[in-house]
Amino acid sequence: MARTRTDILVAGGGIAGLTAAAACAHAGHSVTLVSPDTPVTEPAADGSDLRSTAFLQPAVALFDKIGLWSDLGPQATALDGLRIVDSIGWPPEVRTTREFQSTDISDQPFGWNLLNWQTLGRLVQSLERHKHVDLCYGTAFKSMVQRDREVIVTLTNGDSIAARLVVAADGRNSAVRAAAGIDVATTRYGQKALAFVVGHAIPHENVSTEIYNEGGPFTMVPLPDQDGQPASAIVWMNPSAKALELADLPDADFAAHASERSCHWLGPMTLKSPRRIWPIISQRAQALTAPRVALLAEAAHVVPPIGAQGLNTSLNDIAALMGALTAHPGDPGADTVLATYRRARTADIRARVAAIDLFNRVTKSGTPWLQSLRLNGLKLVHDAAPLRRSVMRAGIGG
Repeated sequence: MARTRTDILVAGGGIAGLTAAAACAHAGHSVTLVSPDTPVTEPAADGSDLRSTAFLQPAVALFDKIGLWSDLGPQATALDGLRIVDSIGWPPEVRTTREFQSTDISDQPFGWNLLNWQTLGRLVQSLERHKHVDLCYGTAFKSMVQRDREVIVTLTNGDSIAARLVVAADGRNSAVRAAAGIDVATTRYGQKALAFVVGHAIPHENVSTEIYNEGGPFTMVPLPDQDGQPASAIVWMNPSAKALELADLPDADFAAHASERSCHWLGPMTLKSPRRIWPIISQRAQALTAPRVALLAEAAHVVPPIGAQGLNTSLNDIAALMGALTAHPGDPGADTVLATYRRARTADIRARVAAIDLFNRVTKSGTPWLQSLRLNGLKLVHDAAPLRRSVMRAGIGG
C-alpha cells in the first residue's frame, strides 16, 4: 500500500471539487484531489452534464481571485436580466410578466452563463497546470481515521493519504460525510428535471426567462449562438412520471412540447443536444464540520434548480473556506479554521435551503389559491422598488 502526504485532500472531481482544490492551493496549501471518474468534458459523451450555471457576481469574483476566470470568461454569456412569466392551464396562458434588470443594483450583469461540461473542461485544463494540485482520477475516498494532527484516508484503490484537512465535495451521497458521522435531512418532491440545449427563432437578448405554470419552472438560460441560431440551456421541472414520459418522446415531439410549455416565448425550439434527467430534492447536512473535515457544496446542501442558487451557494462555501484558511495560516485543519468556516456558512445555507424549498412548493403547485399567491407575490416583489432591489441583492448573495 502506497502512502503519501498532503496538506488538504479534496474528495470529488466536479465543478465544486475542482474549484475547491484551486482555492485551497491559492491559500498556500498542497492539495490532492481524488475522484472515481475523470470529468466528462464533451457534450455527446456518456455522463456529460448538459446543465448550465449562471455564475453570479460573487462566484466570478472568486474565480478571478484564484486565477480561473481568465480561462472561463471567454466562453461565458452575460446575464443582464431575469424575466418571470406566470402562466396557467394547458396550452399555457400567460397571466403576467415581470423583468428584473441587473442595472437596478449594479453596473455589472447579474452573472455569466456557462454549460457545465464546458466549465469542467476549462477547470481541468487549469488545474493540470497547477504545481500545487495533484489530480488523482480513478480512485475515491473509502474511509478515514481522524487523529489530533492529521487524517489518514484510505482510497478505493488501496492507497492511503495523510492529510491535515479533508474537504468533502463528493456530492449529495457523500462518503466523507458518512464517514464523519454527519446526518442529513432530505426532502423529496416527486419531481425530476430535464436538461437540454435548444435553438430558437427569437434572440434571448442575454435575459434568462423562468416560466411558471405547474410541476416546477421551465427555465431558459442564454447561451452563445449555435449553428447560426440563438440558443439557450433549458431546465424543465415536472412530476417524475411526466418527466419520464417526456424523456422518451422522439426529438421532434419533445421539441414541440417544450415550445408549447415555453409559451412560444422565444419561438419554435429545436433540440441541439441529448436530454439528461435527474431527481429533485432538498438536503442539508446537520453539521458543516467534523474534526479535520469540512463539508461543502452538495455534500453540505442540495436545492432544486431555481434562481441559480445551487452551485453559486457551493461557490460561496468555497470562498468562505478559503477566507478561513487565509485568516488562520498554518494548520488548515485546525479548530479555528473550521469554526470560522462554520460561522460564515451555517446561517446562510439554512436560510437558502428553506427559501428554495418554499419557492419550489409554490411554483410546482396546480392548486388555484397557491397559483394566485404566486401571481400576487411576483407583482408585489417586482413592483415595490425597494423590495425588488433587496430580493435581487439577496439572490446574488456572496
